[in-house]
Amino acid sequence: MKILMVCLGNICRSPLAEGIMRKKLEDNHIEGEVDSCGFESFHDGDNPDRRSVQVAKKHNIDITSHRGKMFKPSFFDYFDLIYVMDSNNYRDVASVARNSNDMEKVDYIMNMVKPGSNMPVPDPYYGGPDGFEKTYEMLDIATDKIVETIKKRK
Repeated sequence: MKILMVCLGNICRSPLAEGIMRKKLEDNHIEGEVDSCGFESFHDGDNPDRRSVQVAKKHNIDITSHRGKMFKPSFFDYFDLIYVMDSNNYRDVASVARNSNDMEKVDYIMNMVKPGSNMPVPDPYYGGPDGFEKTYEMLDIATDKIVETIKKRK
């Protein structure tokens, strides 16, 4: 199972989602790969936001080795599942999709919790530490559902 998490800059939400998902796959002895990316070139190569690093560390997850990277159309070929954080991310991914098969892999991550809701994971970048903790909580619940789904497929 290869999973890709997508947000705007790839420094807040998607690296946090990647770290949470990677830990849960490991904790549940599920073989898989998790990565993340964004659509904002300004953060290409950057470390995760220090607040994402702090909230991850608080939950025993290390995302310090992550470096921001841009979404590439070839990711549709490599990844099995592509989770976006909000409608802008969904539109960005859809704008580079080559066909309907590409889009079949794409979903809002919170649809794992509330199917069909397209509920966003708010971008905590311009807020304080509480926003990052809230983001963590949302992603924690969604990644639990992803793990449940993977286990059911086995």
